[in-house]
Amino acid sequence: MTSTPARATPLKAVIVQVTPFQQNCTLIWCTETMKAAIVDPGGDLPRIKAAVAQAGVTVEKILLTHGHIDHAGEAKPLADDLGVPIEGPHEADRFWLARLDDDGRNYGMTGVVFEPDRWLVEGDTVTIGNLELDVYETPGHTLGHVIFHHAPSKFAQVGDVLFQGSVGRSDMPGGNHKQLIETIVTKLWPLGDDTAFIPGHGNPSTFAHERANNMFVSDRALAE
Repeated sequence: MTSTPARATPLKAVIVQVTPFQQNCTLIWCTETMKAAIVDPGGDLPRIKAAVAQAGVTVEKILLTHGHIDHAGEAKPLADDLGVPIEGPHEADRFWLARLDDDGRNYGMTGVVFEPDRWLVEGDTVTIGNLELDVYETPGHTLGHVIFHHAPSKFAQVGDVLFQGSVGRSDMPGGNHKQLIETIVTKLWPLGDDTAFIPGHGNPSTFAHERANNMFVSDRALAE
């Protein structure tokens, strides 16, 4: 379990790497209320529960960026165990959620099919305690991918859209590389260079760092 410091005190986030894909399940909480959300609980539920206990928070919901097995495989069992709702992703990822059991068998993981309590669309907000995060539709990796942004903390959870030094895969059903790059440029960059983000895999970064160094979406790469 690794943590990333929030640059504003209202929000804190802890990364819990889960599944054989080393996916960044993220525990995000409101420091005023100690209410929390678990983002993308793909598996390894005992590890996630241990992080919740260590943080001393009360989980009030599960949030999903998209429907791939490593992000959503054990969302339903965890939601049932904690008695909390699941919000997200966009309904265009129904395809992936409907095949979680098949994908689980294929990858030797647990995958439980479900439908979230709330599908999300552009312009929605999700609450975590007193925090309010904006939802953006960010297709390209999957059709129904969404990200969560907390403007006061200059923080975003971007799932598998953007990574430190790379971008998400676009070679699976619903993926589109051109659309993914457009998503990053038109949805992520306007949130501000000083925005820190947690990706679905790998280390946290900032949009400024990626615009300067990312071989796929740096300002230099896109100008070529």
